[in-house]
Order: sequence, then structure tokens, then C-alpha cells
Amino acid sequence: MPEMIFRVRWPDGTESDCYSPSLVIRDHLQPDMDYSLADFLARAETALTEASARVRARYGFPCSRALGQLRSLRETCGRFAAPEDSRVRVLSFH
Repeated sequence: MPEMIFRVRWPDGTESDCYSPSLVIRDHLQPDMDYSLADFLARAETALTEASARVRARYGFPCSRALGQLRSLRETCGRFAAPEDSRVRVLSFH
């Protein structure tokens, strides 16, 4: 199953590499796009849950790394005080 790393820039200017076990992330996020924190998190949750389900269908167990990435994204999004004004930029896929 092809995996993908997507790089994001958080509202405070820091950047992170994020993991997806599937290319399905491309169906939910686009490079060079800004998303509100809530929209970004909803899209990432949908994509990573779907990716983990694909792993489950193929190998018989969910992708713990995708679920861990989702947990990390939730924690990071929770650090920002004004989520409605904060933007996350998807920088690239690789």
C-alpha cells in the first residue's frame, strides 16, 4: 500500500511532516491550500480514518500509525487559542 507524507504549516509558523498509509489523503487535502483548523482537522480525520480502514481491509488490522497521526493532529490543533481565525497550510505531498 503506498504511503504518503504531507507537510503542513501551523498557525504559529512551525511545520510538520504528517503520515498517511494511503494516497487517499489527496482526496481530502490539496497542496498550497489554507484550511481553518476545524476544516483541516475534519478533512484529516476523514482521510486518516479511511486510510486506516483500507489497511484493515487488506491486512486485517487498522493502521496504528495513521491513528497515532490523527491523535497528534488533534493535540496540535488544540494548542491554538482562536481556532476559527487560525489557518493551516498544506505545503506538499511526498
